[in-house]
Amino acid sequence: MSKRPVSNPLALAVLSCLWERPMYPYEMTTSMRERGKEDSIRLNFGSLYSVIKTLEKHGLIVVAQTEREGNRPERIVYAITEAGRREAHEWLRELIDTPAKEYPAIETGLSLITMLPPDEALELLEKRAERLGADIAARELSLTGEAAAVPELFMVEFHLRLAMLRAERDYIAGLAERIREREVGGIEMWEGLHELLAQGLSMVEIQRMIEAGDFGQEVADLFSS
Repeated sequence: MSKRPVSNPLALAVLSCLWERPMYPYEMTTSMRERGKEDSIRLNFGSLYSVIKTLEKHGLIVVAQTEREGNRPERIVYAITEAGRREAHEWLRELIDTPAKEYPAIETGLSLITMLPPDEALELLEKRAERLGADIAARELSLTGEAAAVPELFMVEFHLRLAMLRAERDYIAGLAERIREREVGGIEMWEGLHELLAQGLSMVEIQRMIEAGDFGQEVADLFSS
């Protein structure tokens, strides 16, 4: 992806708000929360002011006017510039068109799961699947009532998130089941490794055993890969 003058996704949300009409910061946060954007974009008031100042510095938004009501603090109303409109358009095209490598925490955890004993990993995976199931059920419930009347166009990110949660839940539950049934490739190696660790051997000692040819080939392959 190309280098953007401002890369925080909250900045694009601000540009989107101002694309509609000039607003002051509190209006922006209210608008985003009312539309459920907090589920897709990390939103907090402190970050918002920092993002607004950065957008202003790069000429993507400007101060349109200041307002004061009675003894209340002065409110600054911001507006998007033509440069801001172009930036928002190009940024949005890039986000939708070009897949980007992301680093979800669960991928990190799964990539290092052999550090845990199989039984412990199984327990944690089953708990995660349960929590994902509860999250999915709550989201599905939120689609009833008034929300059911909201056009799909305005909830596409919600449905994408729901689909991703379902896919993760199904994979995690399936992985847990295969570990329970000892159907995961390399399960004997994984169990053997932790049996030796439970006996008090260190990883350094296990690696020496591998180098001496005193351990199973599967474990040897694991450490040589």
